[in-house]
Amino acid sequence: MNNSEKKDKLIDEIVNIELLMFQNVRTSEPSLCQERPNTFRLMREMGHVVLSSETLSSYLKDLKNAKCLNRNLLTEKYARMNNMIPPLKKSSILNDIMIIESIWMKELLLKYSFLQKKNSSYFEKYLSSELETYSDETLKLYLKDITEAKEYKRNLAEERYLYLFKKLGYSSLDDVDKKFSH
Repeated sequence: MNNSEKKDKLIDEIVNIELLMFQNVRTSEPSLCQERPNTFRLMREMGHVVLSSETLSSYLKDLKNAKCLNRNLLTEKYARMNNMIPPLKKSSILNDIMIIESIWMKELLLKYSFLQKKNSSYFEKYLSSELETYSDETLKLYLKDITEAKEYKRNLAEERYLYLFKKLGYSSLDDVDKKFSH
């Protein structure tokens, strides 16, 4: 098995666990994504595809540890998003990650008009709530991944969206922008 296949296997295992956790999140009304597991899968793959195998392995360990402790990390994430529970973690690493990711998202929103309907403050709340569920080790590795990407002038938010839209049959984000910005 080559590195790409190993990474795909890691992502698949992660998304399978996340989907089970997500389907057990109790809300007043079912989420559209809970009724569309394939959409959930694609959106989660999109988030993970830009990360290193080392980071993904650490996050998979976090998920497995949470399962052993009967913790549902997705329930915790959504509870944080809705301010139903206090912060799960305060970390300078988390803040460093949020700064880089927020810059990338703002650059992306400026570059592609079809994305301008996206709310960057929602993105920040979503991501910070998710990152609070990560172990310190996973956060360190995540920061390493995005710092390296930044050094190479990569925008991982853009790479995530490119992955998503290629899976949906588009060849580039410019093609998507041409189709949806009119």
